[in-house]
Amino acid sequence: MTDELRRGRASLAFSFLVQGVTFALLVTRIPAIQDQYGISDGLLPVFLAAVPILAGVGSVGTEWLVKRVPPSRVLRWSQPVVLLALLGVGAGDALWQVAVALGAFGLSVGALDASMNMLGVSLQRAYGRSIMLGFHAAYSLGGIAGASIAWAGAHWDLSLFVSYLPVVVVLLPTALVGSRWYVDAGTGVGVGAGSGVGEGKGGPVVFKLLLPLCLVMTFAYIGDSTVSNWSAKYLQDVLGSSEEVSTVPYNVYMVMTLLGRGLGDLGVRRFGAVAVVRAGSVVAAVGFAVVAVAPGAWTGILGFTVLGIGLCVIVPQTFAAAGRLFPGASDAAVARLNVFNYVGFLIGSPLVGALGDAWNYRGAMLVPMVLVLVTLLYARSFAPGADRYGDGHERPRTADVGRGSNGL
Repeated sequence: MTDELRRGRASLAFSFLVQGVTFALLVTRIPAIQDQYGISDGLLPVFLAAVPILAGVGSVGTEWLVKRVPPSRVLRWSQPVVLLALLGVGAGDALWQVAVALGAFGLSVGALDASMNMLGVSLQRAYGRSIMLGFHAAYSLGGIAGASIAWAGAHWDLSLFVSYLPVVVVLLPTALVGSRWYVDAGTGVGVGAGSGVGEGKGGPVVFKLLLPLCLVMTFAYIGDSTVSNWSAKYLQDVLGSSEEVSTVPYNVYMVMTLLGRGLGDLGVRRFGAVAVVRAGSVVAAVGFAVVAVAPGAWTGILGFTVLGIGLCVIVPQTFAAAGRLFPGASDAAVARLNVFNYVGFLIGSPLVGALGDAWNYRGAMLVPMVLVLVTLLYARSFAPGADRYGDGHERPRTADVGRGSNGL
């Protein structure tokens, strides 16, 4: 079982990496997508909002679906659909074609995100120690790779289809092969078995108990969407940087999320999830404060760097906390929590933009700063319960394997 868990962990990490590449290739080429299909500035927000809304629908649907099939099977088939939908975005020339492709992308990415994190939470329980941050570090690495590929495509003036095709040709069959080793660790078996989701010890998901984590997830993604959507504009329009320098903050932010998540599991094992989330919230707030008062571009970049180090630990630990809170219904809890990922994206960008236009963008940066500090009020929701992994009371690995083989 030890080898099976290791293979499951490696294959799931690769799935996170593939999704990081795929999502970055979509969002970093939005201007090119707009040009290819002649999407007006007024219509573009409708298309952009439709993707996270449909992803939320896909996540809710996954909660129902995994009662009948294991999460590994949902992930195995949703990832190729996401990749093919990305290729579809690059292949068309009519407005209805991009609408269909983005619709398929949104629905399938919701199922993909939910099922990936379901498997991550169940594997973390099987390991008996924090490993969720490592999966999200793989996503960050994929995001950096995807953004680099997108930059190359734009630099050489390649069409979207030509940029996307080699990526899909390589990643789709590789992801399918890797999916053979997914492990539904809640049952101790791989792809073919049922997962028994939504049942077992711990009872059904009580939304009132899950609500603090939903709020934390929303606040974290409001902060993340602020960086992805407004960092370049803020540096150029507010801090007076060049267009070239304005691309630096997001790249630095992604690198810091990779480093922070790569080391974060060690911090959780040493200090506990509560301490790591509290520290991450404070550091992220400091980053937003530095951005808000920055006198120049490089101080602003420093602020976004600090922000990435702090914010990156919150989301993986929120998924892990939901799994601990409802050990007998962790898949259902993760699916519902995942919806608030998209809620944060839907709120964050328009909120900062509206405040920036009505007030000023320096003041607008203080709003996500305050929201991320609110996470401190809910930090106890991250405390380990009976599982007690991540706070210095981890179960021995030999015990983990024994429990896993009998069905966690």
